[in-house]
Amino acid sequence: MNAEDRIERARTLYEQAVYGGDAGVLTDAERDLDAVEADAALARGRILHARFLDERARSGTAPAENPAELPLFERASELYQTLADTRGQAEALFWIGCLHQIVRRDDATAVPYLERSRDLAAQVGDRSTQAEALRHLGISAHMAGRLEEARERLEESTRLRREVGALSGVAANMVGLAYVASAQDRHADALATLDEAHAIAQAHGAHAIVLQIEQARSDT
Repeated sequence: MNAEDRIERARTLYEQAVYGGDAGVLTDAERDLDAVEADAALARGRILHARFLDERARSGTAPAENPAELPLFERASELYQTLADTRGQAEALFWIGCLHQIVRRDDATAVPYLERSRDLAAQVGDRSTQAEALRHLGISAHMAGRLEEARERLEESTRLRREVGALSGVAANMVGLAYVASAQDRHADALATLDEAHAIAQAHGAHAIVLQIEQARSDT
């Protein structure tokens, strides 16, 4: 059921309560609206995060955190938990972890959220969110110097992204894999990985990833 359907059903249930005298249906109406609110909060938080990434890419430095972003993700998580929506909760927890890792540079706080997100996503077969969590757990391992663990996490994330057809995300992961390969002195592997990533990114219009690939080439 999409947001429009949920809102329309809440309207119908309101009329049923007011005119039919059945106030018991209002609980169902509230649950529908909680689901709409959770989805909207998550979507709005993602937009704020995308603005952060865009500003960082343009300026070369991290912009100030938008104070509305974390409360949106936390509200979504709270609502999904109340609704027993495991898939939604996994996604909201991922974004909370992502914010702590990317925006706040607080990896210690981020990792438990990312691990919980990964576990919940695997539980319900949500490969997209599982891949996102694995990617950022790979980033965490890379930052900590655990290169083989980083490689494994990123490779698993890449496999899942291929399965769901998220090929721009595959190219993004391959940039990370190239940095790991370079850090392991596998420079030929790094360059080959970047060549493949470039072909994928170009084919799917992932222009931001193309720029990352060019930067990675100069760094390796």
